[in-house]
Amino acid sequence: MGARMSYVDEGPRADEAVLMLHGNPTWSFFYRDLIRDLAPTLRCIAPDHIGMGLSDKPESYDYTLARRIADIEALIHSLGLKRVHLVVHDWGGAIGFGLASRRPEWIGKITILNTAAFVSDKIPWRISLCRLPLLGPLLVRGLNAFAGPATWMSLHQRKLSPDEKCGYLAPYGNWSERVAVNAFVQDIPLESDHPSRAILEQVEDSLPQFSRNPKLIVWGAHDFCFNEHFLTRWKHIFPEADVFEMKDAGHYVLDDGGELARSRIVAFIQKI
Repeated sequence: MGARMSYVDEGPRADEAVLMLHGNPTWSFFYRDLIRDLAPTLRCIAPDHIGMGLSDKPESYDYTLARRIADIEALIHSLGLKRVHLVVHDWGGAIGFGLASRRPEWIGKITILNTAAFVSDKIPWRISLCRLPLLGPLLVRGLNAFAGPATWMSLHQRKLSPDEKCGYLAPYGNWSERVAVNAFVQDIPLESDHPSRAILEQVEDSLPQFSRNPKLIVWGAHDFCFNEHFLTRWKHIFPEADVFEMKDAGHYVLDDGGELARSRIVAFIQKI
C-alpha cells in the first residue's frame, strides 16, 4: 500500500540539499527555524515520515525502520538529489544513517542532534510503559500520553509558546492520527528477535565508514531519553566529530538551544 509523503522544500533549486530527518513524536515543524536560517543559501528538504506531520496516516502500513529508510531513499530519488547533508534527530538518526549505509556516495556533512543509530537497551520507564500490549496503544493513541507530554518533557530551560505547542500537536489530534506515533514506539528494537533489530545492527555496523565525513554533534544535556550514555557512544564512534554540548537544553535541542544551537549548525553546514 502506498502513501503520500509531505515534505518541506525551501531554498535555491539544486541537486544538493540539507536533508533534515525528524523523529517521534515530532514532524518537519521541528526544523522550522533552522530551515529559515539555511534556506536563503541552501536547499532544505524536511520530510514528514509516513503517518507523521502532514503525510498520509494509513492504519495499515509497514511502519518499520526498513520501510522508513526506503521511503527517504525514494524521496531523494524523486527529487533528483545527488548529495545531501544530513541533520538527524531522535529516530531520524537510525533512518538517516540507514540511508547513508545504502547510499554513502550521497552523504556530505552530518549533524547529529540527540539521537541514536545503534542498538541500546537504555530506555526510560515511561517509554517502556508505552510499549506494553494493549496498555501502550491506549496511552499513546487514546490518551495522547506520548506526543502530549513531549511538549513539556523535551525542554529544560524554557517552555514552548502556546503556538509552538499547538504546532507540534496539530497533526496528532485523535486516535487515527496517532497511528505512527504508536508505531514508532513499538518499533524500538529492544528484543533480540525484534523485526527491526537486524536492520539497526546493520546501520550500527556501517557507522565507521563515515569517519571522514565532517560531523557536528549538537547535544542537549537535559534529555530524559537520549542522555549522556548516548552522547558517550557517539564520541566513541566518531572521536573526530566536533561536539557542542548544551548543558541547559533538553531533547528538543533546536527549541531549547535556540539561536545558539542553530548558529553552530548553520556555520558548520555553510563552511566550505
